[in-house]
Parts: sequence; C-alpha cells; structure tokens
Amino acid sequence: MDVKEQMETTPKGYSAEFKARVALKALRDQKSTNEIAAKYGVHPNQVTTWKKQRLEELPQIFSDR
Repeated sequence: MDVKEQMETTPKGYSAEFKARVALKALRDQKSTNEIAAKYGVHPNQVTTWKKQRLEELPQIFSDR
C-alpha cells in the first residue's frame, strides 16, 4: 500500500502495518526523520513516536512466554 492509498483509506488514522513500516525505516537510521516523514506524508513527531513505541516493544518479542 503506498502513501496515497493509505491516506485515502484512513484519513485520520494509520494502519498498524503502515506504522510498523515507517517505524522500521526510522530504526534503520539510513534517512533522517524528516526525510522519512516527507516520504510517507506524516509529521516527523509521529515518526519519532512510532519509532519509540517499536523500540519499547522489542524486548517483549524475545521474552519467554
């Protein structure tokens, strides 16, 4: 799903898949937060928030259940 499709389907919200994709791009640190935000059509603060949320969730992925 590209940015245009995402924006058309959810004008005020973003799917979990979209958030994860943007957060992963931010975690790779290959581009600046501003560049990622511009590419995906979101505010840079949103990219930072999603990145932080993913980092906080990582330990849970590897924990024993």
